[in-house]
Amino acid sequence: MSVRKLKPITPGQRFRVVNGFDAITTDKPEKSLLAPLKKSGGRNKQGKMTMRYKGGGHKRRYRVIDFKRDKQGVSAEVKSIQYDPNRSAFIALLEYTDGEKRYVIAQNGLEVGQKLNSGPGSAPEIGNALPLTEIPLGTIISCIELRPGQGAVMARSAGTFAQLMAREGKFATIKLPSGETRLILINCMAAIGAVSNSDHQLIVSGKAGRSRWLGRRPRTRPVAMNPVDHPMGGGEGRASGGHPRSRKGIPAKGFRTRSRTKDSNRYIVERRKK
Repeated sequence: MSVRKLKPITPGQRFRVVNGFDAITTDKPEKSLLAPLKKSGGRNKQGKMTMRYKGGGHKRRYRVIDFKRDKQGVSAEVKSIQYDPNRSAFIALLEYTDGEKRYVIAQNGLEVGQKLNSGPGSAPEIGNALPLTEIPLGTIISCIELRPGQGAVMARSAGTFAQLMAREGKFATIKLPSGETRLILINCMAAIGAVSNSDHQLIVSGKAGRSRWLGRRPRTRPVAMNPVDHPMGGGEGRASGGHPRSRKGIPAKGFRTRSRTKDSNRYIVERRKK
C-alpha cells in the first residue's frame, strides 16, 4: 500500500495526497451483495433537521459485509480486494467451496487466491477468524466480537488492530486500538491480522469540495455564533468563547462523560489514554 502526492496543476491538487490503491484488484462490485442506501440529509421522519452539517454527497450502494464469519468448516478463496465507499478499510470478496459469495473486512497482507477458514480448528493465519480460546497469546487481531455471535464491532477501521494479551478463566485480556485494556469472553470471535489500508490516515483532501462529495456540509464555528445559538457564541469583537463546551453545555477537552455506574466498567482493566 502507498500514497501518491499529486502535482499541483490546480489549486485543489496543491496539497492533495491520494491513496495509491495498490491492493485493489477490481473496481466492479459483486451485484448479489449490493443493497440500496438512502440518505437522510440529517432530517427525521417529520422532515426536520436533527443533525446539522449533513447532506449531499455522492450516491452509494451498501456492500453487505459478513461480520459474524459464521460459515464455519467451509473453506473460501479470496476472489478480489475491493474499495468500499461506506468504510475506510478495504473489503475482500470470498467464494466458498459450495459456491456462496460473501464480503469480509480485508486484513493487511490478504492476497487474491488465498484460502480462508473460520471457526474452531482454523489455523491462526492472516484473514482467518477464530474464537479467542484458540488464538496464540500476543497475536495481532481485528474485527473482534464483544458478545458471542454478535458479529465484529471493534477494530474494524483502516489500519486498526488489537492484541491478545492474556487468558484467565472465561475471559481474555485485549489491548484495544484506543490504548484501553479490556476483558472479553473467550468464546468471542476475532480475525487474525491488522485491518487493511493502513495509509488511510496519510490522505489529505486538498479542498473543501471533497468533503461535500462525502456528504459533509460546511460547519459553523461556535465562536462565530450568537449567544442564543451556542454557549460559546456572542461577545464584543473577536471573543475567544470561554471554556470549550458543546451546544448542550457539556464541557469538552478532558471532561469525562462515561457513567460511573455503567455495567461494563468492571470489564475495563485500564482506561484509554487521555
